[in-house]
Amino acid sequence: MQTPLPRRIIHLDMDAFYASVEILDNPTLRGRPVVVGGSCQRGVVSAASYEARKYGIRSALPIAMARKLCPQAVFLPVRMARYQELSQRIMAIFARFTPLVEPLSLDEAFLDVTASQTLLGTAEEIAARIRMLVREETGLTVSAGVASSKLVAKIASDLDKPDGLTIVPAGSEEEFLAPLPIARLWGVGAATRKTLALLGVKTIGDLKKLPPRILAAKLGKLGPLLVDSARGIDLRPVEPEREAKSIGNEETFATDLFDLRRIEQELLALCTRVGRRARRHGLRGRTVTLKLKYRDFTQITRSRTLPAASDDEQTLYTTGRDLLAKTEAGSRPVRLLGLSLSSLETAERGQLSLFSPTTKKEKCRRHLSHAIDAISSRFGEGAILPGKLLATEKE
Repeated sequence: MQTPLPRRIIHLDMDAFYASVEILDNPTLRGRPVVVGGSCQRGVVSAASYEARKYGIRSALPIAMARKLCPQAVFLPVRMARYQELSQRIMAIFARFTPLVEPLSLDEAFLDVTASQTLLGTAEEIAARIRMLVREETGLTVSAGVASSKLVAKIASDLDKPDGLTIVPAGSEEEFLAPLPIARLWGVGAATRKTLALLGVKTIGDLKKLPPRILAAKLGKLGPLLVDSARGIDLRPVEPEREAKSIGNEETFATDLFDLRRIEQELLALCTRVGRRARRHGLRGRTVTLKLKYRDFTQITRSRTLPAASDDEQTLYTTGRDLLAKTEAGSRPVRLLGLSLSSLETAERGQLSLFSPTTKKEKCRRHLSHAIDAISSRFGEGAILPGKLLATEKE
């Protein structure tokens, strides 16, 4: 009986992806601090070049704060369509080496290359080849970590950025992890770090020295999981098909919104985007969730389950307005508004009932939606909009 090959996982993480794409498309930005994100007043940083990171700018930092840290930086809006285009090309490169590709986002993925080694060389050679192809075919760089588990591979890929390759030989996982800060482990947030610090734990190696009963008493079920992680034990498989759990869109406004009519217009814009995205992916959803954040950063959500799954923006908008009525929008200033569709199913599963009295009307709306989608796909998202939104533009 043939002995199974030791598992080899590669974690690939594009370097400052959004910012790197902007530099790729505009080489005059090379060497300059580049920040990609929302508006200067309310948005947050989506990506920062390594030159910008030297000033303390990181993802999720408010744009206003980033401007204070580095006024000379180049601030650019998010161009999601361009990032998605390049992401598809990059993921296609990954898929040449194994069918077991698990995307985590547009710019990172796990690959299980255990079986690929028979034909394509060692995992280390495969990772090096992928990095070279990404550079040659896209002009971008990607950092890689190679290990026996997803946990260790992901930690490894982050240790030599940008454009790095870190190899963790099988059997050396504990030795590799031991000197690293405890925060490197998944599941160790600020509260857990504080608890562990009181126990004298600063590194991953320190964690293994604690008696299991103490960890269990202080951290409950998380304790044994962290011990396994500290030893590099992570048996999760690479899952190539990850179904989307929700489709959503949100907007942080440059100035707070007080007027309910304006808030409803923004809600319609969100519903339009969500509906189009759902149809593009052949999905419908049964649960509509409204997300709202007030000026004082208080955040609330309201949800409703539809009688039938939908991808129709008018249905989303009608539901969203009902949910909006259950908030203080219009009496309290609104900083952020979001809408998402969940409990997803493929469009084929959500066929309209032949006996529904609204079938004809909904079919007409569906035909109209697909026609609008085709126009938007060819001429851009702003080529055709609901009249209510066009009125907003004129105002």
